[in-house]
Amino acid sequence: MALLCLMSVSHSAPLGCEHLLRPLHQLDPRPLEGRWALVAGSLSHLPYLDRFKQRDSAAVNFSSNTSDTNISYSRSIRLDNKCLYRSYNISLEGSSFTYDGTDNLTANFVHSSCQDCLLMRMDVESGKRQHLYLFSRRREVEQEEMEEFRAQVECLNMPPPVVMDAHKELCPGAQTEEKLEGQKD
Repeated sequence: MALLCLMSVSHSAPLGCEHLLRPLHQLDPRPLEGRWALVAGSLSHLPYLDRFKQRDSAAVNFSSNTSDTNISYSRSIRLDNKCLYRSYNISLEGSSFTYDGTDNLTANFVHSSCQDCLLMRMDVESGKRQHLYLFSRRREVEQEEMEEFRAQVECLNMPPPVVMDAHKELCPGAQTEEKLEGQKD
């Protein structure tokens, strides 16, 4: 009996989905500022997931305008040895944000045990499509951090995450914008 008790204590129970997907309560935009490398992501819409898998690398950059609730968000994607850029203005409210001019997308920042990570969850068209992205200041995260992300993806019943190759070069800072066909992420 004592052995059974010790075994149950030594194996921690997996965190429940409610805990794994809890939104951040309040986001301070100052630590958000700067560049974040995409480490991994999953999308529920398979055609977009197939396109996502073709990326060599990706990064986002947040910069503050003049307020704590309105910030600029730009992304860079390296695809076929070409850099593609897109910029947005977003409005923060707690852990949620909205893209200016977009009403079919809700997004929020989700808690992660990774100290230098940013976890973004997006629901498009009232949940018809879901996206979950793990960004970090590092190009790779620790195995435990990646396992947590895999569990978060599984909680959403999404395909296993696509992990970016940390050895592939990121695009330089924002240049001219080019939009990926059919992509809005």
